[in-house]
Amino acid sequence: MAVISISRQVAALGDETAAALSEKLGYKFIRRTDIEKRIIELGFPESKMPKYDERKPGFFASLAKDRDEYLDYLQYALLEAASLNNVIIIGRGTFSVLKDVPNTIFVRLVADEKTRMERLKKEFSWDDRQAKQRINESDTNRDGFHKNFFNEDVSDSANYHLVLNTGMLSLEDTVNVIAAIKDKIITPEKEQTGERLIADMFTAQKIVNKLVFEHKVAIEFMHASIEGKSFTLYGVCDSIAIVEGALKIVRESLPGYEVSSAVSIVNDFKTFQ
Repeated sequence: MAVISISRQVAALGDETAAALSEKLGYKFIRRTDIEKRIIELGFPESKMPKYDERKPGFFASLAKDRDEYLDYLQYALLEAASLNNVIIIGRGTFSVLKDVPNTIFVRLVADEKTRMERLKKEFSWDDRQAKQRINESDTNRDGFHKNFFNEDVSDSANYHLVLNTGMLSLEDTVNVIAAIKDKIITPEKEQTGERLIADMFTAQKIVNKLVFEHKVAIEFMHASIEGKSFTLYGVCDSIAIVEGALKIVRESLPGYEVSSAVSIVNDFKTFQ
């Protein structure tokens, strides 16, 4: 069992590769629209999706409370998808969310600009100017999205097991290379460890979302981790009473866990709304 994450440039055959790989391996392909739909189902307003979903937020959008709420819903949706096992997830910073999970394969698909332009022109009946504009816009948005939400350089090859040039490789060859690497490096031990780690990460995110959206706990930049039966809560707030209230909710939600706080208390801490 494995999770394959595909990062891609526009017109680098990301969806086509994921679909063909899904058919070859018998894996479920989690499409861009699947993640978007799930984020909305979880509670994020559909009207606000265009500000954040795989795009660089504007200045005020990057400071607004909505930005953090989108990230909580996104991470929940990605971890929920990854917990299904034997899945292929495209985009949305999956390589960053799952970077320490051993049963994962991170792939980036690229192509030269000429090839990308020709593909866009053929698909949409565009001229050179329109194709070039789409490439520039997409590259800027995806770069800004990953830097804003994950502080990651999406083009850094060090983030991936494989960077494949679909301008040089056929679709069949691209799929075969990814499948071969998956078979080579995902061992039963990695599968077991990875499944357990994803389950813990998903449980931690469920608790964070419960605190944020159900109980409206006023801890900013909230996140959590689970190691074995130990749960640790992180973030920033201006009151120890708020932290104690949050920990009480966690203990009720996770009986049998050792629950602790690494939340920073900052007097007069305020956020941009």
